[in-house]
Amino acid sequence: MANPIFLLPLITLLISTSNAAVQDFCVADLTGPQGPAGYNCKSPSNVTANDFVFTGFRMSGNTTNIINAAVSPAFDAQFPAVNGLGVSIARLDLAPAGVIPMHTHPGGSEILIVVQGTIVTGFISNANKVFVKKLVKGDVMVFPQGLLHFQINGGGRKAVAIVSFSSQNPGLQILDFALFANDLATELVAKTTFLDPALIKKLKGVLGGTD
Repeated sequence: MANPIFLLPLITLLISTSNAAVQDFCVADLTGPQGPAGYNCKSPSNVTANDFVFTGFRMSGNTTNIINAAVSPAFDAQFPAVNGLGVSIARLDLAPAGVIPMHTHPGGSEILIVVQGTIVTGFISNANKVFVKKLVKGDVMVFPQGLLHFQINGGGRKAVAIVSFSSQNPGLQILDFALFANDLATELVAKTTFLDPALIKKLKGVLGGTD
């Protein structure tokens, strides 16, 4: 007969698994605050099938903007059913010449699948190694959590992609906007990027930043 002490890890696993399975889902209650672990759960008695369906990708995003692109997210704030599940999804629309500038998702890794057109995309590792690929319809690429990456329309017609994340709220920081779309002093930007102050002021003017 096996020594009971060796069965403890298995017993602990079975108990924790049983407890985890008690609550099947935690549809977000958007009327309350969002904490580090997400939103509080909506009462199960008020949950319907509609809570588990997102229809926001039926229409193209508005690409009439400075980057000729649109990202339509289905994170926990837009799609409450993913709250607590560690997954989310978004639609990416790129008009001709569209670009999603260098950005990071500090909270999750990303998988992109091209469903229309051609997209040039890539990321930079922490060792500053560059991984770039031209993707066509049906191609998939993964972007590790927290690494700088980008997407560019790779052809002369509209491109569309669906991106999924390993978090219900992966976060987003766009490098260009972080540097030039706020009130970070031009002198500090110049010192930390080695860019010419005149160029920095020009970019601030384009993106809405101030000196």
